[in-house]
Amino acid sequence: MTDAETKLWRALRRAQLNGLSFRKQHPIGPFIVDFYCAPLRLAVEVDGGQHAELTKESDDRRTHWLAEKGVTVVRYWNNDVLLNLEGVLSDLLAHTERLAQAATTPTPTLSLSGGGRIEAFTPDGKGGEP
Repeated sequence: MTDAETKLWRALRRAQLNGLSFRKQHPIGPFIVDFYCAPLRLAVEVDGGQHAELTKESDDRRTHWLAEKGVTVVRYWNNDVLLNLEGVLSDLLAHTERLAQAATTPTPTLSLSGGGRIEAFTPDGKGGEP
């Protein structure tokens, strides 16, 4: 692990961030993410200079693949972790709170209109029974 990853891990381990458990160097499919919070499906990546323009395209593909699997990816620069850990933790906490709230927001129940009768709509816009 890099110095920045080690510093962030010290702040995340033992459920120190809002009681959430994070795993380090966690495999997801063909990738290994720096940190992962399973209940929120949240991956945290700490990027250094190697993640500049040379690997941006591959990072974008990786992030897209993870998003397709329902994993939210949050990225921080090494320098931000090393020089502004409190700011990084505050931002990460905000992400976890949004994800936790989204996970507990109930999905509205759909009801059938018209007394429970299902209607089909044709391409010409006219309704009818299926």
